[in-house]
Amino acid sequence: MACVDGDPAAFGPVYDALAPVAYGTSLGVLRDPDHAAEVTQEVMVEVWQTAARFDPSRASARTWVATLARRRAVDRVRAEQARRDRDQRDIDGTVGVPDHDHVAEDVERRLEGAAVRRCLDSLTVTQREAVVDAYYGGRTYREVAERLGAALPTVKSRIRDGLGRLRDCLGVSRG
Repeated sequence: MACVDGDPAAFGPVYDALAPVAYGTSLGVLRDPDHAAEVTQEVMVEVWQTAARFDPSRASARTWVATLARRRAVDRVRAEQARRDRDQRDIDGTVGVPDHDHVAEDVERRLEGAAVRRCLDSLTVTQREAVVDAYYGGRTYREVAERLGAALPTVKSRIRDGLGRLRDCLGVSRG
C-alpha cells in the first residue's frame, strides 16, 4: 500500500481510492450518512496508521478497507444499542418496578450460551470455524472463504450443514 512509509503525499490517492469503499460499506450497515462519514474517517485514519500490517497476499486493499469499515460500523451499532439499553434501564429504574425479571433473563441467557457452546463443540472443526467466522466474526461467506482459503461453495455448505447440526442440537424447530 502506498502509504506504508508514512508519506503524507501518498495518502491522498489512497484516500481517494478507498474512502468511497469505506463509506459505502459503513452506510450499508449504519443506514445513516453522518455516522457512515464518521466511521469512514476513523477507518481511513486506521488505514494510515496500520498500513504496514496490510498483507496483499491475503486480500486486496479494497477488501481490507471494506472489512475494517464493516467491523467498525458493526461496533458502532452495538455501542449505540448498549447506550440505548443503559438509558432504558436508567429510565426503568427511576419510573418504578421493572416489568420483567432481570435475574431470570440473565440465567436464561447464560444457559442458552452454554448450550450453544456445547453444540458448537459438536460440529466438525471446519464447520465450527466457518460458522464462528460468519456469525460471531461478522464475516460474509466470501470473507470466510478468503480467510480459510476455501472455495465459496464449500464454505457455504460448511455453514449450512453446521447451522443444521446446531439447530438439531439445540432442539430448534424448522417451522
